[in-house]
Amino acid sequence: MTATKPLRILKETILAGESKTINMEIAKLHTMTKLKIPIIVERSKIAGPTVLFSACLHGDEINGTEIVRQLIVQKINKPKCGTIICIPIINIFGFVNQTREFPDGRDLNRVFPGSKTGSLASRFAYYILKEIMPHVDYAIDFHAGGASRFNAPQIRIVPENPELKELSDVFNAPFTLYSKNISGTFRNSCDKLNVKMLLFEGGKSLDINEKITLEALEGTKRFLNHLGMLNSKKKVSDPQHDSIYIEKSNWIRAKYSGMFHGLTTIGSYVKKGDVLAAISDPYGKVEHKVKASHAGYIINVNDAPIIYQGDAIFHISTLLENE
Repeated sequence: MTATKPLRILKETILAGESKTINMEIAKLHTMTKLKIPIIVERSKIAGPTVLFSACLHGDEINGTEIVRQLIVQKINKPKCGTIICIPIINIFGFVNQTREFPDGRDLNRVFPGSKTGSLASRFAYYILKEIMPHVDYAIDFHAGGASRFNAPQIRIVPENPELKELSDVFNAPFTLYSKNISGTFRNSCDKLNVKMLLFEGGKSLDINEKITLEALEGTKRFLNHLGMLNSKKKVSDPQHDSIYIEKSNWIRAKYSGMFHGLTTIGSYVKKGDVLAAISDPYGKVEHKVKASHAGYIINVNDAPIIYQGDAIFHISTLLENE
């Protein structure tokens, strides 16, 4: 899309060079209280791509909201050319309740492309795709780990897509994971609309982490700079290391229930047999060591103090690109 053409979202028109906040209101709370989703649009007078920065598809993934908020506060969302659309909170119902799902119990990121007359979550998915995504060329959707699981900062892209590989190289998160699109997800629907999307994962639910936020902001500035859209007043930092590309990974699951004591750092490389954690009973009689089943990078750690047998506790790479 070119920035010189009028942009029309939810019956509102945004001209080139304009800034506007559009409030999307699809449903009210059961108390009849209105819930509005602000869509913050910044347009340059100079033609260029349209980029979407979105967060909080899952209502408890607050760190993503903080990242998009910082993009706005630091005025990174004011483009040198083109258009930048920011949606800090998509699942406003989950955000209010601090829950992952919609009030209807559905995961918004499993109901795309949605339906105009379907469930509440399905209707939200429908209007996001109908009203916003037809205007978008590129997108970054910000997520966090669920259920007390802390994700190392990472970009996820589908394999064998040179355009996304180039964009992930530019973003240069500490890790990049190849993962196939899942039916019903926002990313899958965007792919079908030919929107080039990077999915950022970092931190955990119901938490704000400064380091994760900084990684996301620096990567986003590199992303915008690559597209020629970054405001000339903003500086781009050069990363110290290239992103580590992970082709395959698996979870280590708890063999015992008990109190969980993590002993390894997120993002670190471990060798087979390294002690990663201890699981103990509350009474000081039993303690089980958790050892790495193979060598690899720790890309997700369970931060829960109490775990049960079978819980996912460590996500470790098993195959790196070009290995």
